[in-house]
Amino acid sequence: MEKNDKILELFKEQKDSYLSGEEVSQSLGITRQALWKHIEKLRDTGYIIEAVPHLGYKLMRAPDKMLASEIKWNLKTKIIGKEIHFYESVGSTNNIAYELAEKGASEGSVVIADEQTKGKGRLGRTWVSPGKGGIYLSFILRPDISPNEVPMITLVVAVSAVRAIRKFAQVEALIRWPNDIMISDKKTGGILTELKGEPDRVNFVIPGIGINVNTPKGALPEGGTSLKEESKSSSDFKRVELAKIFFEILEEEYIKFKEKGFRALESELKSYSCTLGRDVSVTTGAKKKFHGKAVDITENGGLRVKLDDGEEKVFLSGDVRFMR
Repeated sequence: MEKNDKILELFKEQKDSYLSGEEVSQSLGITRQALWKHIEKLRDTGYIIEAVPHLGYKLMRAPDKMLASEIKWNLKTKIIGKEIHFYESVGSTNNIAYELAEKGASEGSVVIADEQTKGKGRLGRTWVSPGKGGIYLSFILRPDISPNEVPMITLVVAVSAVRAIRKFAQVEALIRWPNDIMISDKKTGGILTELKGEPDRVNFVIPGIGINVNTPKGALPEGGTSLKEESKSSSDFKRVELAKIFFEILEEEYIKFKEKGFRALESELKSYSCTLGRDVSVTTGAKKKFHGKAVDITENGGLRVKLDDGEEKVFLSGDVRFMR
């Protein structure tokens, strides 16, 4: 553990008390001068730390940043988030996670940023990712599955995100199959899953997710919303807390999926669906468009649609839009 992280841990363990500079220095095996330099680095990061003669130091407030030290504090996971790479600003967290995975980064490693300048969406779209507005992260998974099973990973992430948002913000988030998180038919989150594999096996999977948490209305694209907008909250949500809840739920759902397959989350997925029973258009990767009613989610995560001509067709991937 780095010295700055250890100092923060000491602050949080004694959050209502001042910490003696001498005691902290001795605990870390550093000089008082070195401790002061670490305190200054933490202040530069955004931590508000009070120093009072004869009393010592006290942490008054943590910054509104998705810092690894903040997310890891009391995080109850064994896989997801044990290794976190935080960036103030990046092009795309998916790109960085992909590079780390190619270099052998462990399963559960997370890349998270306060801002993305080239956030990636499905079908070549972009994901608007303004600083301090949302959660933008990608993580590395190494499941023992075939490439045609990878779309199920997207659904695992979607179920996990909806559960986390409902628990955290008390709003009725739903899933527009296969990768959109919706509130009141407005998009508040999206998932992009990429992979590297061979014809019969997956080397790694990179699911990336963006969630509009405190993003102001003026910064949202048409048809978009945020948790703050939908909850009518007068104050900003703590993004770090949502990330921790999401990581813990994701690990639970991912383990269920690995042990029992897709059936372990099939009922949850259906109960959270805002797609079933709706008239939809589905655009495939080949740019073919189909119209009909979404009637079921199959045992392998596909969307069953009864087309306008009466035929039923199962889609394993595609871009779904609701017909008004």
